[in-house]
Amino acid sequence: MKTVINLVLAACAIVLVYICYGSIMGPINFDKEKKIREDAIIARLIDIRKAQQEYRSVHAGAYTASFDTLINFVKTAKLPFIMKVGALTDDQLNNGMTEKKAMELINKAKKSGNWSEVEKAGLQNFRRDTMWVAVMDTIFAKGFNPDSLAFVPYGNGAKFEMAIRKDTTKSGAPLNLFQAQVGYDVYLKDLDKQQLINLKDTQEKLGKYCGLRVGDIEQPNNNAGNWE
Repeated sequence: MKTVINLVLAACAIVLVYICYGSIMGPINFDKEKKIREDAIIARLIDIRKAQQEYRSVHAGAYTASFDTLINFVKTAKLPFIMKVGALTDDQLNNGMTEKKAMELINKAKKSGNWSEVEKAGLQNFRRDTMWVAVMDTIFAKGFNPDSLAFVPYGNGAKFEMAIRKDTTKSGAPLNLFQAQVGYDVYLKDLDKQQLINLKDTQEKLGKYCGLRVGDIEQPNNNAGNWE
């Protein structure tokens, strides 16, 4: 009888150790896996932000809410790149010379063949040439796959939500905003359910978005991510 009791107590002790271990390691393992996944998602959101900012630069400040449009832009668009040779001296600047005026003199000389004004202004070695370079070669690393932009890492094929807002400020200035986001339920749903519930509950109590987001269509935030 005593042996049976000892076996039962030993079994109970093992169960308690297992429960204690699980209560300690559960949150640790959840946070570890959450960080791995969120690092990958943040990198993708930063890529989306880069693409949107370049898109905006050649579309009068407007963003796009379409991933198809954004991806096609990344694949096919070219951006202006100014190659600069020479710089204006302090004396030239103090005399009212600007890069715009300098280029006007140089372009005038190219057309007329008369370089006397350029030489008088000391601009013989001043050049500003515009080159057009592919978006893919400008803002992304070699081997980047633009088709991946829409998809959430660890999301099992899920896509980011993306939205834009076109408005005006009180002063009448144009206001263009965008955001891209993904909720916890998309990329953490296969992890510990209770830990996910706890995480969402904490975020909701703090009034924060339950997931990762870059940009904001409610208020300007300089396209910051909510992890920054």
